Amino acid sequence: MTEYGIIASIQKYTIHDGPGIRTEVFFKGCPLRCLWCSNPEGLEAKPELGFYPDKCLGEAECGWCRRACPAPPPPGVHVSAGFDTDACRDCLKCAEACPAGAIRVWGQRYTVPELMTEIRKDRSFYDKSGGGVTLSGGEVLLQWEFAAALLRACREEGIHTCVESALHVPWAHAAAVFQYADMIITDIKHMDSKVHKALTGAGNERILENIRRLAALGKPLVVRTPVVPGYNGDEESIRSIASFLRDELGGALLQYQLLPYRKMGTEKYASLRRPYPLADYRVPERSEWEPALRRYASVLREEYGLPAVAGSGAKLE
Repeated sequence: MTEYGIIASIQKYTIHDGPGIRTEVFFKGCPLRCLWCSNPEGLEAKPELGFYPDKCLGEAECGWCRRACPAPPPPGVHVSAGFDTDACRDCLKCAEACPAGAIRVWGQRYTVPELMTEIRKDRSFYDKSGGGVTLSGGEVLLQWEFAAALLRACREEGIHTCVESALHVPWAHAAAVFQYADMIITDIKHMDSKVHKALTGAGNERILENIRRLAALGKPLVVRTPVVPGYNGDEESIRSIASFLRDELGGALLQYQLLPYRKMGTEKYASLRRPYPLADYRVPERSEWEPALRRYASVLREEYGLPAVAGSGAKLE
């Protein structure tokens, strides 16, 4: 088993990714590149440095990052300019030295015992609310051995677990992890594989086959669709997904969630020196998207017999 996992962040008191109040552990590394991804810090499988210039005290007032860097750039050039060059040795010393939090490390190594220490701190919230731990990402299943070990440790202590995965991975890796999970959340972004590849960087054949296999496991299963008008938010696309869910999952679906698109994570893209893929996209007003999602959910319930809801706030049991 891998001794440690690379974790982008740990978020406390989440309420939308599984039942009750949860601790959410975000894994680093993802094989997809979705246009609307709001967690760019989870894409690469290694620790990365993010720079927030509005927090920086400036070299004249501070300069601690420069003094800590083993290969600093020329005077007058901030250390962050070297993050994406061969000069940067990924030692992360600049982040450790920064007193203002202007340099952040996205991705830290944790062992299972270290993560369990964090998870146990919220045990009283799990017990009172019916919550637990959710593993998300990035893509959890890229670090499948570590994820399985963490879920097994949670099960040994009676902590409810949920795994959120895009399922673009070998089924053997997914099965090794899901045997220890109490609930699984996945998503279908588009049924047309060519369109799916344009939206995410990969086709959907493996994902759909894994969802079919997942349904056979008998685990509580939640499927989501991030509904992005102009990309997959038309009625034909939604109905196509609904037909698959009705015809292929054999009643295994606990809930189907239609999620609104929100332009989130832009500051994280900037900190990582990456362009936001939908920077020029006009985000629909709530008065536009909310009635559309509610109407779609109603149609899917009435015509397809699916447990469809608008948004992720509906209660999960």
